[in-house]
Amino acid sequence: MRYALYFSPAADHSLTKTASRWLGRDAFTGETFPTPSAEGLSSEEIHALTADPRRYAFHATLKAPFELAEGRSEEELIEAFERLAASTTGFDIPNLVIGQLGRFFALVPDQVYPELQAFAARIVEEFEPFRAPLSEPDIARRKPETLSPEHRANLMRWGYPHVMDEFRFHMTLSGPVPPEQAPAMRAAIEPRFSDFTNKPLSIDGLALFVEPTRGADFIAHRWLPLKPASETRKTGT
Repeated sequence: MRYALYFSPAADHSLTKTASRWLGRDAFTGETFPTPSAEGLSSEEIHALTADPRRYAFHATLKAPFELAEGRSEEELIEAFERLAASTTGFDIPNLVIGQLGRFFALVPDQVYPELQAFAARIVEEFEPFRAPLSEPDIARRKPETLSPEHRANLMRWGYPHVMDEFRFHMTLSGPVPPEQAPAMRAAIEPRFSDFTNKPLSIDGLALFVEPTRGADFIAHRWLPLKPASETRKTGT
């Protein structure tokens, strides 16, 4: 069993529903959907190009998948998860856009926002005591010899390269897309997600996902709302 802390909109949010239908699976309900087709891309091609994000389900990684450290229990993890959600105030990403990280398409902020970076760093650090050390095969799978010094240091310290100063919020919509298929993929994604781009995204909840066995689909185990910003303003905290 592996656990991960993700940002996800709530199960009934229109973005969750839209992304689940695009990827072909809903992590909250377990429902699967037919793969869409698009001009220039067959449904078979889209199915193959969305295979990786379909297994992990629609989300933004905050604390990457980990096995529990020796002496830690799922009950303790859930209690810490509940405490964090109850004590954390939600906020907005001011502008969400469709971007590319290498060959991957994703929903990303239009720039780096310090509040978002601090939120992600806090989760990485606070849940580190629950993470079992990476095994040698897990380290090897990350190909540390190909990583930058910063990414390699993060991998060894935090179990994941893309954290702290190297963190970039992204909600993945595809696996790696060959350059010749990238224009068609962008044309397929943009209209489907136009209701959610070039506008704010509320970071108003936190999700605990689980991978029951290695290689299995990730499922949403818990989702909790964060404190509304209006509540913080009322109390003056």
